[in-house]
Amino acid sequence: MKYGYAVDIGGTTVKMGLFESSGKLIDKWSLATDITRGGENIPADIGNSILADMSNRGIAREDVMGAGVGLPGQAHQEDGTADAVNLGWHRFPMIERLQRLTGLRIVTDNDANMAAKGEYWMGSGKGFSSLVLVTLGTGVGGGIVVDGRCMSGAHGAGGEIGHIPVNPSETRQCGCGGHGCLEQYASATGNVAIAREVLSESREPSVLREAEKLDSKVCWDAAIAGDMLAIEIADRFSDYLARGLAAVANTVDPEVILLGGGVSHTGEPLIRRVTEFYVKYAFPACRGTPIRRAALGNDAGIYGCMFSLL
Repeated sequence: MKYGYAVDIGGTTVKMGLFESSGKLIDKWSLATDITRGGENIPADIGNSILADMSNRGIAREDVMGAGVGLPGQAHQEDGTADAVNLGWHRFPMIERLQRLTGLRIVTDNDANMAAKGEYWMGSGKGFSSLVLVTLGTGVGGGIVVDGRCMSGAHGAGGEIGHIPVNPSETRQCGCGGHGCLEQYASATGNVAIAREVLSESREPSVLREAEKLDSKVCWDAAIAGDMLAIEIADRFSDYLARGLAAVANTVDPEVILLGGGVSHTGEPLIRRVTEFYVKYAFPACRGTPIRRAALGNDAGIYGCMFSLL
């Protein structure tokens, strides 16, 4: 029996999993992400956790295929280093550090790319040869799989769907330094920004005006219930998202588009509304591309990390 370790590094939590080579998830656990000292302790925390698990289960090193690691930033394949602003990493020697600690083969990629690989392998993308995954969370992430291979790009920035410009007149600056990026509208935080804009433009009554906490879920729940201003918010959100999806589809022509992340929990109402706008912007040959909800949720990353070892 061969095993593989999966490591999905986030800004606050490191999600870890042990898999059989068949794809069966044996166990999963998490560690707190230690961002002190510029993230220097993270490789040791991960390595020690892997070694402890191998010892506890009696797994020999020769029976481990390696560890796949998803990074919240760029993975530089040419030298095995990583950039991750929220961890304090710039050209951080992640592969070398973790290999030295564990003696295992280490494979890295961007976390969104890993999630796309996971959905391709064991999620909603199973059975397709190409897909686009868009994660709608605090920001907008993405991963593109074509002919079974994830497009990481020449600089590790492949699949940065959240930074497709969709509004050239935007004056607010995106976190990337640009203006009018998809992430500014189609993320959970972007959803709230749209809501505040719509509410300020009108004096119409809305349950959202009395909401204790204005967030994406509250906005979508109100739209589903028929609140007119909430419907306007949902339409603006969906229109921007559809523009971004069409831009990717017109370039890549995937077999399926998958939506993941917290906002995707809205489910069918989101899928239906985004699809209505998408067909307006997509190239005719791409208009029939199905848009579906991703299946693996927060586990997509660790599945992708394991797939990267195969």
